Amino acid sequence: MCHHSVNMAPVKKRNVSSAKTTEQNVKTAKIDLSSKVEGILVNRKNANVVFDILEFLQSEKEKDVVSAVDACSKLFCTLLERKELFVGKLPGEDEALSGGFRAEEKYRIFMRHRYNSCVEILLEHLSHEVHRVKESGLCCLMRFAAEEGQHPLEDLDWSEHYSFPRALIQAVVDRLLSRTTDNSLLISRFQEFLEMEDVRYYVMSSIRENVGKVMDKSKGAVVPIYQNNVFTLMSNISVPSQQSELSNFMVKQEAKHEDWKAAKLNEHKRVFERMWLGFLKYKLPSNMYKKVLVILHDSILPHMSKPTLMIDFLTAAYDVGGAISLLALNGLFVLIHQHNLDYPDFYKKLYNLLEPSVFHVKYRARFFHLANLFLSSSHLPVYLVAAFAKRLARLALTAPPAALLIVLPFIYNLIRRHPSCRVLIHKPSTEDEPLEDLYVMEEEDPAQCRALESSLWEIKTLQKHYHPDVAKAAMLINAPLSEQEDDISEVLEITVHELMERDLKQTQTKSIPLEFETATELLRGGGDVLGQHFCLD
Repeated sequence: MCHHSVNMAPVKKRNVSSAKTTEQNVKTAKIDLSSKVEGILVNRKNANVVFDILEFLQSEKEKDVVSAVDACSKLFCTLLERKELFVGKLPGEDEALSGGFRAEEKYRIFMRHRYNSCVEILLEHLSHEVHRVKESGLCCLMRFAAEEGQHPLEDLDWSEHYSFPRALIQAVVDRLLSRTTDNSLLISRFQEFLEMEDVRYYVMSSIRENVGKVMDKSKGAVVPIYQNNVFTLMSNISVPSQQSELSNFMVKQEAKHEDWKAAKLNEHKRVFERMWLGFLKYKLPSNMYKKVLVILHDSILPHMSKPTLMIDFLTAAYDVGGAISLLALNGLFVLIHQHNLDYPDFYKKLYNLLEPSVFHVKYRARFFHLANLFLSSSHLPVYLVAAFAKRLARLALTAPPAALLIVLPFIYNLIRRHPSCRVLIHKPSTEDEPLEDLYVMEEEDPAQCRALESSLWEIKTLQKHYHPDVAKAAMLINAPLSEQEDDISEVLEITVHELMERDLKQTQTKSIPLEFETATELLRGGGDVLGQHFCLD
């Protein structure tokens, strides 16, 4: 034991020493890089030292790279501020050396080339395997963007982009929207920059260009990682609701600021709309339809100038099936009621979602909540309401008890809202003569299913159901229905387990007599009933 402890001591010391050495090296590297930057900024004769900094920027060691990013940030932001980088169409370095440029211009051309190299390396680092390197590279690029906005490196096109570094933002967006790497963590770090109005405006425009280019190249085929990155970035974008809220800009355009597209709310809405429509016109991974539909109502439609343009996407989403179809109908319902969309197939699509599986899926509660909302209007035609009531009644014959406790009140509420449907309950008949049910279950069009020619005999059948709560609920149809609607929200989330728990509690409170004298010993002792007739030895 003693022997092992002696052997371990030097190892521990070596580890501490190694850690100290590494830390010391990092500090030395930082000091060294900082002095190199100072040397360049103080004396232009030290310009070539910039190559040492760029070499550190491409190091394999994470800490060296992060230190070099900080050094580059200080160096090039200062040079941009001093206007010591070449502005305009950049000559080649060979041309600068051979041409008739003054020493001052040669220095600016040289440093502009080094700046471009630095930007390229930082853009490459946005795909680095270490997140810290990605994050520091992103923040440095956005600092460069802010400086370029104040001190443009290109000849300004005042009619279009003013002095905003659009090319740099486009390059950053292109890297964020990787086709092979999930960049959700880096995109969440980028979100703080989207709070600036002009950055958000040009990011939206860049996303649209990138999506068109990438998806056309893939010929519309699904690109899951890429499309997930796009959705993550887009869902972080929220457009202000009023013009007065457009106040936080990375670049101020001085006298012409008010005329700038990035300073106008209607331009933001236009670009936002085109960005989303450009993304949603392509086929999405199946799990993404749900993600889009969940945020559609609150985060997308309110910021669109023409929300009804979403109809193609919603129709495509309906065809996916299951919960996606239901959420798509919810989106269509919002467009119908809030944006005056004329969509005659809406109730036909809802009617066709009524399948036996709807009682067994995890979104059952949401389905009936939304269906109740969709069918709440008292202005719906009687044939339509009758079709829904009849189809639900037919499906109820094979539904589990928990679902029946939702379906029966649901049907009763439909009849309460539309008194003309009472004909389904009070169908004249003779006791001895069996009636043929004219309802056509297989018909997809509720207008053609002949529900009004039928009756709700299925509910009468459920009065003999094995579950007492279901039988009791079915019995309500025998008496005139009250005018007050049932609140189905209380039973929407009920499960089979909860039903069983409730039944067990009810039976525990009751004392059920089985005999006058409770049997305590059935098979042994004096009360051995079986022993009197059978030999058990």
